[in-house]
Amino acid sequence: MLRFYHTSVREAPEGSRNTLITSSIFSRVTVSKLLPCVGSMPNQTTIERSVETEGVGLHTGVHCRMRFNPAPPDVGIVFRRTDLRNFQIEAHGRNVARVSYATSLMKQGVWLSTTEHVLAAIYSCEIDNIYIDVDALELPILDGSAKPFLEMIDQAGIRKLRKRRRYLKVLAPVEVKDGDRRVGIYPSDEFRVKVFVDFAHPMVGPQDVELAVNRESFTKLLSTARTFCFLDEVDKLRAAGLARGGSLENAIVLTRDGVMNGPLRSPDEFVRHKALDLIGDLALLGRPLLGRVEAHKAGHALHTQLVSRLLADPSLWTETVSHESESAAEQNASFSSAEATTASAD
Repeated sequence: MLRFYHTSVREAPEGSRNTLITSSIFSRVTVSKLLPCVGSMPNQTTIERSVETEGVGLHTGVHCRMRFNPAPPDVGIVFRRTDLRNFQIEAHGRNVARVSYATSLMKQGVWLSTTEHVLAAIYSCEIDNIYIDVDALELPILDGSAKPFLEMIDQAGIRKLRKRRRYLKVLAPVEVKDGDRRVGIYPSDEFRVKVFVDFAHPMVGPQDVELAVNRESFTKLLSTARTFCFLDEVDKLRAAGLARGGSLENAIVLTRDGVMNGPLRSPDEFVRHKALDLIGDLALLGRPLLGRVEAHKAGHALHTQLVSRLLADPSLWTETVSHESESAAEQNASFSSAEATTASAD
């Protein structure tokens, strides 16, 4: 049986509207969808109750049980290795260890791999404080997307805490480049991402996506996008000790001229997954972000370099309890249904 990748569970320019823009070789025109803006919660949050799941790790193939648990204010997102006496590894840029085909964390020699999908779901849902208990060195990949983790969050519920949320607000541009690959972060009063990919494959080609990130936009537009690999790279990955837990059930596998295990969940599923990965890596900033991030053919290595470079220079950012776009968010929420209908028709 073929086994490759991930296993399963028990918008437009910055302005007054949250819009998703996607384009690819599959469409002659830009697809644009108006999304209602969801105002940020002013207080910190955690989850209401514990929930758990289990599955295998994408790269190690090791079975892992994972449990989300509530946490008090100012804890942040913290992983606990229950197989190692609850050793804690904070989801923070200072703990980034390796970024080869996945983002891995390490603290005092204790390793944790493939964190990006879980972190993307938690970060987009504006959960500030949570303990994530795992009993292995790699998180379960489930179906290769963030959808199962959103389902866990829905089951757990979200609870506001009596402590103000603190944002990391970008004050000056920061860019990281490697040849024609680059990623940059720029000042903004909201959390927005723009991602471009270009793979020489008839099912992919150039694709881009842009959106203001919040729970609704992430759920509707990015959460179901799965990881993917190219069939002719599988042997190379296996030789490097990777993709041992992958299967046709948890990743898109691209052959020379098609998809081995279609159908795709969307024609531009590839760039949507790359945006998901980016958001998961940005969670390592350790605070909700007020900034615009643009990634051009980037991956985990550049994402985490950007996080490290930003955190290393406090003059580039400030910490604030004020979300300056709250008033704009309230205005966005009041858009008339007629205007929304018109925008959708466009």
